[in-house]
Amino acid sequence: MQRAYKYRIYPTEEQEVLLAKTFGCVRVVWNWALDVKSTAYKEYGESISTNTLINRMKAELKAEKEWLGEVNSQSLQMSIRNLGTAYDNFFRGTAHFPKFKSKHDRQSFQCPQHCSVDFEHGTISIPKAKDIPAVLHRRFRGEVKTVTISRTTTGKYYASVLVNDSIVAPKKPTTSDKQTTIGIDAGLKTFAVLSDGREFESPHFARKEARKLKLLQRRLSKKTKGSCAYRRVKQRIARLHERVANRRTDYLHKISHQLTHESQVRTICVENLNVKGMQRNHHLARSVSDASISEFMRMLEYKCEWQGVRLVKIGRFDPSSQLCHVCGHRYSGLRLEEREWTCPSCGIHHDRDLNAAINIKNFGLGLNEALPSERGKVKPVKQPPVDDRCPVQPKKQRCAEAGKAKVHRDPKPRSL
Repeated sequence: MQRAYKYRIYPTEEQEVLLAKTFGCVRVVWNWALDVKSTAYKEYGESISTNTLINRMKAELKAEKEWLGEVNSQSLQMSIRNLGTAYDNFFRGTAHFPKFKSKHDRQSFQCPQHCSVDFEHGTISIPKAKDIPAVLHRRFRGEVKTVTISRTTTGKYYASVLVNDSIVAPKKPTTSDKQTTIGIDAGLKTFAVLSDGREFESPHFARKEARKLKLLQRRLSKKTKGSCAYRRVKQRIARLHERVANRRTDYLHKISHQLTHESQVRTICVENLNVKGMQRNHHLARSVSDASISEFMRMLEYKCEWQGVRLVKIGRFDPSSQLCHVCGHRYSGLRLEEREWTCPSCGIHHDRDLNAAINIKNFGLGLNEALPSERGKVKPVKQPPVDDRCPVQPKKQRCAEAGKAKVHRDPKPRSL
């Protein structure tokens, strides 16, 4: 099994100059390869392979720009291979079309061979840059596959080490037990509510720093672009964004670790939310981005693989909030602002999020395979839908008579 370990590195002045050269050369090769592929497809309708681009880079680009030979050649080739992967992800529909890289954004390059980590001396070595000081806070055993060196917009350097530790992932349970299964209802007001009653509050890191960010952006707009004062304020804004992102990531790691490393939990049931669709709502977009539900689901997915926990995703259209988990009554008129509601059938008072978490658990276990209206036990209450979307109009049926001629009528005269 492969795992990535991220370490903070502190290169010397000479090593920092070499890393800056490598960042620039990798960026030039990426932009050149992207321009060649795009031009060839637009003008001739041809697709250039990755190996062809690598050979052309060695023969043409290196002959034109001799300073490309001052850095590691394998990192230049990996830049083109990563571009090919970006194209594959785009045509697969899992990513956007690749863009040209800028020197003002986050910089990175990848070293696929001849990399090592020395825990005794606390250093990381890559081609043409040996013994880079690093804070190796976590040890590992295994073969180092790749090392990715990155520099953030705030000037910090990191090394992400991909290791093949040869550890076999534990087997997942084939069946789910009600006692060892939990359901998670992710939301905005409360970040996560579990079916056993536990709650994780939403810290709203970005909302707490919104006032300070607004003040800094107002100062930045009054500075002359390109001046020293402009760069200082811009650096403060970058540090503020980085602090918010680090606090959010740390919070998500702690919650996902706590859920997946519990010995009594073998199955986790979650809802397959349409986060991109939620972000299109301008009333919820900022809160959805601040909560980072997609990143939380991604962490749950790979940590469940590591721990042998079964992750079950239910459908996004299952009525988890509208369904009474006791009697199965469906309250279709539940509005978004109603955080609590009483079941008109059995009279039990429900907390919206806790009831949804229990229903998500039941859907994951297969206890609610059919809705109450389909079982015929309880009819849903006739209420207007939660949102104000227009109802779907029924499609017009085709005429059964194949030879029936269409009647063309003259349009009605418009009134003057």
